[in-house]
Amino acid sequence: MKQIVTGIVAHVDAGKTTLTEALMYETGAIRKLGRVDNGDAFLDLDALEKQRGITLFTHQAELTYNNLALTLLDTPGHVDFASQTEQVLPVLDYAILVVSATDGIQGYTRTLWDLLARYDIPTFIFINKEDVIGADPSGVIEQLQKEFSPACLDFADPLTDEVRETIAMQDDTVLENYLSTGNLSDQTIQQLIKQRKVFPCYRGAALKLTGITNFLKGLEKWTVTPEFADEFAAQVFKISHDDKGNRLSWVRVFGGKIPAKSVLLNEEKVNQIRIYNGAKFTPSQVLSAGQVGALTGLTSTSPGLSLGKTKPLPAPVIKPVLNYAVKVDKEDLHACLKALKELEDEDPQLQISWHPHIQEIHVQIMG
Repeated sequence: MKQIVTGIVAHVDAGKTTLTEALMYETGAIRKLGRVDNGDAFLDLDALEKQRGITLFTHQAELTYNNLALTLLDTPGHVDFASQTEQVLPVLDYAILVVSATDGIQGYTRTLWDLLARYDIPTFIFINKEDVIGADPSGVIEQLQKEFSPACLDFADPLTDEVRETIAMQDDTVLENYLSTGNLSDQTIQQLIKQRKVFPCYRGAALKLTGITNFLKGLEKWTVTPEFADEFAAQVFKISHDDKGNRLSWVRVFGGKIPAKSVLLNEEKVNQIRIYNGAKFTPSQVLSAGQVGALTGLTSTSPGLSLGKTKPLPAPVIKPVLNYAVKVDKEDLHACLKALKELEDEDPQLQISWHPHIQEIHVQIMG
């Protein structure tokens, strides 16, 4: 079974969460399609997400398609929550960039493309909403080729001779072999995708389940299971709190394993390992290389923290630029500061500070 961790990223309203719903429905992970508009999308779990109809937090889903086991991380699409999306990128094997067939490349799409390049994440592109009046998926592919990379190619099945030739042209050695033999193996194409030399493009309409099976077939065919070392290595990419106040450290294991009850950081013990699927989780005795899970019992972890034999991450690109004072009644000051500190624990870039001389709480935010 091929095991892959992928994240879905997009400019807001491109249909990112709708695509996640469609992928889960098509693979039997959910029995009923939810709607962002109706507030019943499987991965929009928070009350505010349901109310606003947008994704505010990163959530995990597990699905299986034939020989592919896919961990999906749905990320926020609004630029104000871009720091959370950036935190997720280093733990991905592949990214799925969703682009609207009517709007094409938008401002935040460019930001995401640059971030994917920075973290060297192989990327599949799904051009969504091809059923909407004014949709131009072919025009969007041309725009992607012009603005992002000439190797953003239509991966219609089977691949056309023209596309295969363009794929070969992305690497001198591959091109030389292709010109002499006329052959281009699936394994070679897989490696070019993995090396970010080719970006497969698919088209469809997630809301109507159009093109979803074809996209799943593409993910199954063109992805490669990563190789993991025996030596322990893991990356923390998110901190959250459950409805009972338990602090959750979300990690991806890149080598070795994390057994339950193990001492992981600063003599802190892992109390429980949870494998989440939407709002529900399954307790596990071990988190193995390749898996994503949430750990309870750790208090000094933070997003971006490297554990074991992993390289420290570069400083985040997305940083808050606005500094606000929080207006609060004196009797609520302590409770407010405590709540904000919990939010800062989840997103350190908020940088909550208390200024006693002016009796004000300051917070840094994106917008």
